[in-house]
Amino acid sequence: MRVALVHGFTGSSVPGGEDDAVLDQAAALTRAGHEVRVVRAGAGRDTAAELRACAPDVVHVHQLLPGADRARVAAWAGPLVVTLHRHRPPLRDPLLRRADRAVVLSEASRDGWLAAGMPPERLALIPDHVPPVPDPDPLRRAERTAWVCVGRLAVERGILGLLRRWPAGTRLDVVGTGPLERECRAAAPPSVRFLGVGERGALRRSLTGYRGLVFPSAWHEGAVPLVYLEALAAGLPVLAYEGSAVPRAVRAEGTGTVTTPDAPLPAALAAADHIFPTLREHCRSVHAKRYGEAVWVERTERLYAAVVGERV
Repeated sequence: MRVALVHGFTGSSVPGGEDDAVLDQAAALTRAGHEVRVVRAGAGRDTAAELRACAPDVVHVHQLLPGADRARVAAWAGPLVVTLHRHRPPLRDPLLRRADRAVVLSEASRDGWLAAGMPPERLALIPDHVPPVPDPDPLRRAERTAWVCVGRLAVERGILGLLRRWPAGTRLDVVGTGPLERECRAAAPPSVRFLGVGERGALRRSLTGYRGLVFPSAWHEGAVPLVYLEALAAGLPVLAYEGSAVPRAVRAEGTGTVTTPDAPLPAALAAADHIFPTLREHCRSVHAKRYGEAVWVERTERLYAAVVGERV
């Protein structure tokens, strides 16, 4: 099948999570034998002309800014799928009105769109996927002395509040950059290291060496963030703050513990330390069954076949 993945990439030297997800999906579909074209939307690009040139069987749209690109893609006459990375009122978006199916990435996102009036038959729940991470050798397992927090250093990510309350003497590695970096460094105790942003594959491999992932964001997102999937792929349990899609996934999948921003953090970390070593293999199992590449490809191929079949 010929598939066009349309996405407005961030243009940053450090790709965002949505950018990574699109590239992962293109690679997975290619490995499954499909002919994939990644169409980069944005200023100065004729998205409609690129689609006509590759003549795909299915157009799958990810993130596009409001404006001309959305209108051009909405005018595509063939089967059209849209992934709902962020929440928009469905009746106000011509691209969503036109789409044959809308992919939601989490149960929380699906519930939100249903409440907003999206017909259930137009929604398909297909979470993102990431590759597995090999388990480290027994010697490395004994080196797990630090926690890790991965994400943009910004207000909506909850990182500054976490660092202000982080226990002195407990090691934490912070992976990421952002507008609050100076404030974060000033607030952090000496036991916190700031590692910046490195190569994605190296980050994934490094996750096996931590006690757990701390996810302090309370920002509502359409998707469970990729870092949650990457943690499970590395067998790393998650300590999540209430408010985002992550605590709902943690509870449903049994992959860690949930706390609140105003709860005593040392007690939450101690409780997590007690149970997290017993959850590592379970996290890997959840990843394989729910967030693995084979599962994602099967669900996506089934969706594409359905929207193509409806046009026959």
